[in-house]
Amino acid sequence: MRYMFLLYGSDGPRPEFGTEEYHQMFQAYSEATSAMAEAGVLIDCAPLQPAAASTTVRVRDGETLLTDGPAAEIKEQLGGYTLVECADLDEALKWAATMPAARDGAVEVRPVIDVEVPA
Repeated sequence: MRYMFLLYGSDGPRPEFGTEEYHQMFQAYSEATSAMAEAGVLIDCAPLQPAAASTTVRVRDGETLLTDGPAAEIKEQLGGYTLVECADLDEALKWAATMPAARDGAVEVRPVIDVEVPA
């Protein structure tokens, strides 16, 4: 079964590229995802731009409404995702606990519903 890890962190600034803090963060994520790849469970993963770079789309009464920023005001922001294929939820939770976001933010683990996408 596929599981999506939604990686949440504080809404504060991220470590700047090239700093020691950035290198440590990158190394921690690299170690976690490399272990998943070696175990054969990793499908895909990527960081996201900050929430301030997002645009929220809503359609109300046939009118498309665009808002700069995230859909909700929350203390923790979605910062990335990891998609894995695991035997069951217990295995997925084990891998989620290896993500650095679990130590200083949160990792939401959601089963993915398999649907046929029309060609």
